[in-house]
Amino acid sequence: MRSVGVEEELLLVSPRTGEPIALAAAVLEAARRAPGGGEEVFERELKNEQVEFATRPVTEMGELADEITRWRAEAARHAGEAGAAVAALATSPLPVEPSRSPGERYRWVGEQFGLTEQEQLTCGCHVHVSVESDEEGVAVLDRIRPWLPVLTAMSANSPFWQGQDSGYGSYRSRVWNRWPSAGPVEVFGSADRYHEQVRDMLGTGVLRDAGMVYFDARLSATYPTVELRTADVCLDPSEPVLLATLARALVETASRAWRAGEPPARIGVGLLRLASWRAGKSGLDGPLVDPRTMRQAPPEAVVEALLDHVGEALEDSGDAAAARKGVAELLERGNGARVQRRLLEERGGLAEVVAECARLTVGGPGRP
Repeated sequence: MRSVGVEEELLLVSPRTGEPIALAAAVLEAARRAPGGGEEVFERELKNEQVEFATRPVTEMGELADEITRWRAEAARHAGEAGAAVAALATSPLPVEPSRSPGERYRWVGEQFGLTEQEQLTCGCHVHVSVESDEEGVAVLDRIRPWLPVLTAMSANSPFWQGQDSGYGSYRSRVWNRWPSAGPVEVFGSADRYHEQVRDMLGTGVLRDAGMVYFDARLSATYPTVELRTADVCLDPSEPVLLATLARALVETASRAWRAGEPPARIGVGLLRLASWRAGKSGLDGPLVDPRTMRQAPPEAVVEALLDHVGEALEDSGDAAAARKGVAELLERGNGARVQRRLLEERGGLAEVVAECARLTVGGPGRP
């Protein structure tokens, strides 16, 4: 059974106004002081208005759900000690001028990328799935490419930007793709070619290090995993578990196809960029590009196609029933983008949206 781990980035907000506040240092200090509070679990991110946590690798999705619930609650507790709240929002609904975290690396990024770095307060969800080797990992990357936009659409949780409705379900995905190394990539064909590409990218001098190779999915530089990076951080704590379930099944399905000698689909990067844009635009509230045909189709049909594509792997891991139930619930209630827009209609202000989302982040009872 392949192990899975999740990294989630959370927004630090004022409990009173809902505006992002630059308290990452205080939150991390609270985590450091707390016995068993996850000093090694929580980390800084690019901006002082966010923190990140990483689960340990597990093989059972119930364990992953427990990890995510625990660390979201711990993040909320540490934030509360610092005078903040945490919200699993992929962008801030309210206007913000984010501040850069300290350190030489972040300073270099700011000098190199200017306004792109200044505006880059976004929160994602990254899923790590174990692989046996770089060769298997690259074979997987080559074969999951067309399916990654579906995960973006399912997770879309960033409809608002600087106090306005962006018109997108996942505006985070559009902001994130301002980085020159972000987005879909070509078929590599081998681990050697993958590593050659990364070396060539670093050789340009545009990127500081391999950590800035922001492919939609990549080999982890730290763990024996492939890292799927296209998802927004999800509002409901059950949703990252569903994403991880589908991600593991995608990896397993791709590995089986590779071992069976099935070639990857030779879909061009240009088409994948359009599929990615469409997923960010629509979320689950408009058409998506079907990975099988590269033509638009209703979101329910595309999500169903993903379930069918990974169906055998889901059955073999014992996750099929839970995955189908999770997808049905997601389609019924909507992703975070739909929930945020509904909250705005009901409550009348973005500050109230943020307050309710902070409650939902830690599994508050009931849903809007």
